[in-house]
Amino acid sequence: MKHFKLTLLVLPFVFIACTGNKSKASKENKIVPETVKEELVVLTDAQLKNADLQIGTLIDTSMHKVLKVNGHMDVPPNNVVSVSIPYGGYVKKTNLIPGTFVKKGSILAVLEDPAYVQLQQDFLTATSKLVYLEADYHRQKGLNETKAVSDKIFQAAKADYETQKYMVKALSEKLKLLGLHPTGLNENNISRAINFTSPINGYVTKVNVNNGKYVSPTDILFEIVDPSDLHLRLTVLDNDALNLQVGNQVSFYTNNKPNEKYLANVAVITPNIGEESTTEVHCHLVNEQIKLFPGTFVNAEVALNSAKVKALPEEAIVKWQNKDYVFIKQSATNFKLVPVNTGMNVNGLVEIKSDLNNQQVVLKNAFTLLMKLKNNGDE
Repeated sequence: MKHFKLTLLVLPFVFIACTGNKSKASKENKIVPETVKEELVVLTDAQLKNADLQIGTLIDTSMHKVLKVNGHMDVPPNNVVSVSIPYGGYVKKTNLIPGTFVKKGSILAVLEDPAYVQLQQDFLTATSKLVYLEADYHRQKGLNETKAVSDKIFQAAKADYETQKYMVKALSEKLKLLGLHPTGLNENNISRAINFTSPINGYVTKVNVNNGKYVSPTDILFEIVDPSDLHLRLTVLDNDALNLQVGNQVSFYTNNKPNEKYLANVAVITPNIGEESTTEVHCHLVNEQIKLFPGTFVNAEVALNSAKVKALPEEAIVKWQNKDYVFIKQSATNFKLVPVNTGMNVNGLVEIKSDLNNQQVVLKNAFTLLMKLKNNGDE
C-alpha cells in the first residue's frame, strides 16, 4: 500500500511536467508562422479573382533626373513700361484702374499746365522768326556774292539763321515728348491740356495718380505690362545650376492648378551667383498662349541628363514602416513582400535599384496585398 501511494504522488508530477513541456513547445512553434505571415500573403482563388492583380517584370526605360525648383512668370524688360511725364503738370482726368487693358496710343490721362502753353508759344514764335531769318540769310548771301555787303554781315546772317533752326528743332522735339504734333500747331489750336497716351499694348498694373494731383518729371504715373512675350524665371541654387544646360526641358505648374502642367525649355543660365547662393535661369515657353500673369509663382521640374534604368509603375510600390516594398509572385496564390531601393520617379514610373533577377512582380493593386498582409498580422 505504501508503494501504491508513492506511485500516485509521482504520476501527477510527471503529468504536470509533460504538460508544461508541451505548452512551451507549442509556443515556440507558433513563432515561425508569425514570421512567415510578415512577408507572405496567401490568397484563396476567390480573393485572387477579386484582387485583379497584374503580374510582370521590370521595365527597361530611359529616365532622367529631375531638379525641383521654384520660380515666377516674367516678361522681358522691354515689355514693362513705367510711364512718366517729361514736364510737370496737373492731372485733369484719368479713368484707369489696375488691370485695365490699353492699346498703344490710347489716352492714359489728360494733364494741364501753363508750361505747356508757354512751350507752344515759344515754338510758334521761333518758327515765325526762322522764316524771317531764312529770308534775310538768302538776301545777304546774294548781296555778298556781288560784294554789296561784307563777308562779316553775311556770316552774321548765316549764324542767326542756323541758330534759329536749331532752336525750332529743339522746341519741336519737346512738343513731341508731350504728344503734340509741331507740324499742325498754329495760333488757333494752342492748348493748356495734353492727352498723355500709352506707348505699348498691355495691362495697367500700377496707377499712382488721381484727378487734381500734380506730378513732376520724376514721378511714375502708371506701369504697363505687355504679357505677349511671357517667359519663366527660375531661382536655382549654385550647386544645382552646374547641372543645367541650355535646352533642358522644364515642366511647371501653379499652386492653384497642380494637375495642369506647362512646358518650357532652358534658354539662359545667368553666370552669376547672388548673395543667397542662387542664380536665375530664364526659360522660353513651348506654348506662348498660356493664360498666366507675370509674377505668378510656379513650381518647376527640370529634366537633367537621361539614363537607362529598370523601373516599375508607381502602383507596384507600397510603403510599409517607412520603407519601399514590392510583392513577388511565389506561386499562383502566394505573394512575398520584398524590400527594394528606389530612385527617380518620372511620369508614373519609379526607378528600381534592387536586383530582382527577372522575377514576377505585382504591377497592379499591390496595395490590396499590403492590406491583406496587415490584416493577417492583426489576427
